[in-house]
Amino acid sequence: MLITGTGDGQGRVAALTFAREGAKVVGSDIKAESNDETAELVRRAGGEMTSIAPIDLTDPEQARKLVEDAVSAYGGLDVDYNNAAMQYFGPMPDFAIEHWRATIAGELDIPFFVSKYAWPHLVKRGGGAIINVASMASMIAGETPPMVAHGAANAGVIAMTRQFALEGAPHGIRSVAISPGPILTPASDRDLGDNQAARDAITGKTLLKRFGRPEEVVELAAFLASDRASYITGANYAVDSGATAW
Repeated sequence: MLITGTGDGQGRVAALTFAREGAKVVGSDIKAESNDETAELVRRAGGEMTSIAPIDLTDPEQARKLVEDAVSAYGGLDVDYNNAAMQYFGPMPDFAIEHWRATIAGELDIPFFVSKYAWPHLVKRGGGAIINVASMASMIAGETPPMVAHGAANAGVIAMTRQFALEGAPHGIRSVAISPGPILTPASDRDLGDNQAARDAITGKTLLKRFGRPEEVVELAAFLASDRASYITGANYAVDSGATAW
C-alpha cells in the first residue's frame, strides 16, 4: 500500500498502524530525514516500509514516479491512502492569492495526482481502496483559524471521493473519505505553542472539548481499507468530536 505524508503526525501513525496490520507500506514525504525515521520506527516494530523522499506531490510527474516506484517495490498496489496535505489559513479579504493557490494544490491536487496514477494499478490488481483524508472544514466554516481555502479544497476532496467511488465500482475500487476535526500532531502543537486562547477556541467547537489523537483517525482508516469494510464506498466519515453536529 501507498501512504503519502508519512514524515510525522497522522502519516507516521498510519505507517505504523498499517504495518502492524500486516501491510507492506510505501511511505512518502517532502521531508526525507523524518520519513526515513518513520521507516526505521516501522522496522523496529517488526513491520515493513519503503521510504521514498523527498518528493513534492504538487508536481504531477513526481506523483507519477512515486506510484511507479511504489508498485515496483512490492509488485503491485491495492491501497492508496492520500494523507499528505499542505495548507494556509487567513481571513477574507486579505488572504493572499498565492496562499489560495498553494492550498488548492496542496490539498486537492495531491490526492488527485496520486489517485490518477494509482488507478490503473488498482484496476490491474482487481480492485482496492482509495482513502482520502479531508477535513471537517469540508462541511462547516471555521472561525479559528479562518479557513476559506482549506474549506474549499476539502469540499473538493469529498466530491472527488464520491466520483472515484462511482467510476471505480465496476473495477472493484472503493473510495472513502475521512474528515478529521482538530487533531493534535507535533506540528500543530508546535504552531499553537502556549496560546491557550487559540487552543480553547479550537476545541470549544468540539463536543468532547479536546483535540483528537492521530490514532483516533488512523484506526478508522485501517478498517475502511480492509475487507471488513467491503460494502462501504462513496462515504465521508467525520472524526471530529461532534464538531459538525451542531
